[in-house]
Amino acid sequence: MVGPESEHFLDDDAGRLVRPYTVSNGRTRPSTHMELLSWVMATGRIPRGHLEPDHARALRLCGNPTTVAEISAHLKLPAAITKVVLSDLVDCGALSTRAPSPVADPADRSVLEAVLHGLQRRL
Repeated sequence: MVGPESEHFLDDDAGRLVRPYTVSNGRTRPSTHMELLSWVMATGRIPRGHLEPDHARALRLCGNPTTVAEISAHLKLPAAITKVVLSDLVDCGALSTRAPSPVADPADRSVLEAVLHGLQRRL
């Protein structure tokens, strides 16, 4: 994480100080169906009320179309928890989602390598 909120949730030696299930308030199922290769993008609509740090960071990461897998890697959260966070943002109108291209077979080695290379460039 980057920014003042990150100092409370990360420790250089210990890593994430907040358990992933705490981020999602114990929820494990998103309200919006998303796959790892689904695209998410900010709509420009500002959510009402206070956003939790992981929600705010996820929203900032979605300025351009980004896959759920990339957001999960940046947040350093399991994909299931990331999907819950992203679905919260979809529910309030701050994010839109698009299913992955039907041409993209998630089991295709070239697709997986492209996702891996994209993640490595961002880290």
